[in-house]
Amino acid sequence: MTRSLLSSVLVWGVLLSAVSPLPGCAQEQDSSSSPLTFTQPDSAVTKDVAYVKTPQRVVERMLEMANVSDDDVVYDLGSGDGRFVITAAQQFGARGVGIEIDPELVRTARTKARLAGVSDQVTFWEGNLFDVDLHDASVVTLYLNPELNLRLRPKLLLQLEPGDRVVSHDAGMGAWTPDRTERLAGSKVYLWTIPDVVPDTLVRQ
Repeated sequence: MTRSLLSSVLVWGVLLSAVSPLPGCAQEQDSSSSPLTFTQPDSAVTKDVAYVKTPQRVVERMLEMANVSDDDVVYDLGSGDGRFVITAAQQFGARGVGIEIDPELVRTARTKARLAGVSDQVTFWEGNLFDVDLHDASVVTLYLNPELNLRLRPKLLLQLEPGDRVVSHDAGMGAWTPDRTERLAGSKVYLWTIPDVVPDTLVRQ
């Protein structure tokens, strides 16, 4: 092999190694189907919502109240360790998407989904819940606070379809009257159904 040909081979080898994944190295998930658009980052999420776990029996009851089934796609906004969408997949056969701004919690949720054997049914994205496109969701679960629920209300009413359900742990939606309210284990749970006709007063901030 001539020196010029050998040099060319070495150069191509370096270039290929730079763009090819190393064997055994984990790769980032493909974000092509991410429901996040990142149009309006909102720092209030990190300031206003502390991570507090919803008790598992409250999680299960919230999903029961929403009549979750294997026909549903459950979006959890502020998904923490992923328990809502993992439970929806495990116990109800649904598909699920969790949106969480804390990268460590996203990693925890992905690990728990693998251990639960539902990685093919659920997805977790790191991002701002206000940037999420909800058109694919049929059920939305929330554990936020009243202020953030009110800010989300127009998005929920405009992007979800009539008959889709929203269920919230401990926080209401202001003038949007819930279809059902229950108390369980020291928690209050609210259920709403998206109406056929959305009142203008509910979509105004």
